[in-house]
Amino acid sequence: MGELSLPAHVSPYTKAPEDPAESSEDAFIQLELRTLEQALLATCVGSITELSDLVSRAMHHMQRLCSSSPSVSRARSANQPSVSWAADALRTLYYFLSSPQMESLEHPNLEPSAMTLSRERPFLLLPPLMEWIRVAVVHAEYRHSLLVDSDDVRQTARQLLPGLDCEPRQLKPECCFQSFKCLDAEAASAKFQLDLGFRMLSSGRADLVHQATQLLGAEGVDTMDDQGMTPLMYASAAGDEALVQILVEAGATLDLQVPSCSARHPSVHPSCRRWVALTFSVLHSHLSVAQLLLEAGADVEGGAQLDAQQTSAETPLQLAAAAGYYEMVSLLLTHGADPLLRVHHGNSLTSPLYEDMNCFSYAAAHGHRNILRRLLLQPQHRKEDILSLEEILAEGVEEEEEEEEEEEEEEDQEAPSLDSLSPVPRLCKARMKALQQAAYYSAEHGYLDVTMEIRDMGVPWRLHSWLESLHRAQQLCRDRVTVSLLTEFPSIGAEDYSPELLSTGIPVMFCMLETSKDYVVTKRLASVFSHCYGGAPVPAVPPMDVTLSTQLDFHFLNNREMSDVTFMVTGRPFFAHRVLLMSASERFRQMLCDSPDNIIHVSHMTYSSFQMMMKSLYCGGTEGLTVSYSEALQLLPAAAFFQLRGLQRCCEVKLSQSLTLDNAVSLYHTAKQHGAAELCRFCEGFFLQNLDRLLDGEDFHRLLLGAGGREELCPEAGAPDRDPPVLLEVLEATLIHRLYTLHSACRE
Repeated sequence: MGELSLPAHVSPYTKAPEDPAESSEDAFIQLELRTLEQALLATCVGSITELSDLVSRAMHHMQRLCSSSPSVSRARSANQPSVSWAADALRTLYYFLSSPQMESLEHPNLEPSAMTLSRERPFLLLPPLMEWIRVAVVHAEYRHSLLVDSDDVRQTARQLLPGLDCEPRQLKPECCFQSFKCLDAEAASAKFQLDLGFRMLSSGRADLVHQATQLLGAEGVDTMDDQGMTPLMYASAAGDEALVQILVEAGATLDLQVPSCSARHPSVHPSCRRWVALTFSVLHSHLSVAQLLLEAGADVEGGAQLDAQQTSAETPLQLAAAAGYYEMVSLLLTHGADPLLRVHHGNSLTSPLYEDMNCFSYAAAHGHRNILRRLLLQPQHRKEDILSLEEILAEGVEEEEEEEEEEEEEEDQEAPSLDSLSPVPRLCKARMKALQQAAYYSAEHGYLDVTMEIRDMGVPWRLHSWLESLHRAQQLCRDRVTVSLLTEFPSIGAEDYSPELLSTGIPVMFCMLETSKDYVVTKRLASVFSHCYGGAPVPAVPPMDVTLSTQLDFHFLNNREMSDVTFMVTGRPFFAHRVLLMSASERFRQMLCDSPDNIIHVSHMTYSSFQMMMKSLYCGGTEGLTVSYSEALQLLPAAAFFQLRGLQRCCEVKLSQSLTLDNAVSLYHTAKQHGAAELCRFCEGFFLQNLDRLLDGEDFHRLLLGAGGREELCPEAGAPDRDPPVLLEVLEATLIHRLYTLHSACRE
């Protein structure tokens, strides 16, 4: 935990001046600032009078620091007037900082609020007053304004208070008389004339248009202010249909664009560049104004395409689709707007929404299903099917397949479903690609129903869209959608796999398998895992040929006359030779050293199993050794106990070759019990490859999901929690390694 303090650039604890003449004055200022510090760190105030006094003193302090700061040039600090606060800005700031408890302290006659707890603000940590002032001033300076207004405070609240949203700044002519103080007489006069001309035009009186154009100069009604806005743009944004009609009749240019920020237009907002009057009318949902402009000859694509050159401005149709204005979208489509037009920003600032998106993507990213349907009902142009050579090569669709699809669609149209209110026309390749991108954005923003509707149109899945949809369906507990998504996973081609499948997809699905209580979901997940593992054979258990350094003739096996050590196996003697056993394994050497009488008792295996193991030793190792399934099952525990690696591997190879759905679980238990790592690995691959069928068995279900078995899918209330099964973690790692090995796309 740290102590709350003012930032360094406004801290009252500045270095003491070296000039003795200023020391007394600065000492008084430092004393005053120390009393102001705690007030600037306050997160609430009791009255608007107190707030106004604190803001005034803080602005005076900040201006003094700026003028004395060595990082700010003297010319700039001398010529730059101080920023002031409008009355409405203080009232808005007081709304966020007001405290009923402090009001009752300042006014003892007022009764404290009876709704104190229910009226408590929902923000855990309120920013201090100094932070409000700093951010609001930055907003004003960004507009090249010397007056902090109410909009600046609202935008500050949007940044400082989590979860709070405020309406965007309204487009209106700026009139800040404080800015005239730094202008010479000629520039101030020109600015007054510009302001007066705009006011005369915005009054809506047709008889003042001539006088207004004379005041505005050569550009007339097309004159732009500091924000790069014309009177027609302001009228379109305000929805003043009568004023728009007057300006159109006065000869206003319909497709004049907002220019880039420059010395002549210093306050242009970056997101409004290249916008036209039609764009502002669409953005503010003024349908009648947009229709008037279009009928007057405005370009339906706005500033996106002029003089056959594409710019970085969003089209009116894209903005209408993003905002969900159905009537506006219909109007623009009727006038020929292109729903597939993309915006390429190049090196300019990024779009407020997303780069390189068309109208389908804008609508899907904001969850507007009705807009998507309206865009699809628009007749398709022939040029939409014109693809580049790269796209043609990437498609690789044969004409015979397309003809078959057309026949199937014709059959479907003859018997329309009751669920579809309006039939969706056949999608051309360009629209199919646009809808695939739209599905990406709808899935990315969590609009599951929009994504599933796009899929129902025949748009193929992409891996990222599928994963996002599956995650969203789990969050919303949409089991039917989850089952549908899992069923359609095989439709995703292996070429679309990516590292996201390994880092996100597989872990999420294994988590679902562990926590799911729905048997259908569990079975679908098992099918997905088997599909991901693939039909290629499970990597075989590699053989291991171990040749002993010491070899004896088979005649010496269990020969009493020539032996020097005896094993008592379940009460029966077995005669062996120390020289052979000492070179066989470390376990034999240890047992011989611990037996001074050369008699070793073995009670954990049968005599026949011990005899088969010793036979392999006297025959020179595992080369050429052939064992049956039952013999391998008996020899594996003995080989593991006596650390005979070659014999153990021989048994693992034989058992892996005999693995079936019926004995897989028992063999896996045997392998785990006796440390047969390669056999365990083979069994785990076998499990993944046959997971769907294995889940029908109770023994495997218990092994995979814990002691509860299939009863875990329908648990009773109050069932005890269990630790996550170890096998699930192992299978997850195995599947990830398999995908990483088989698919190069997962390694990129």
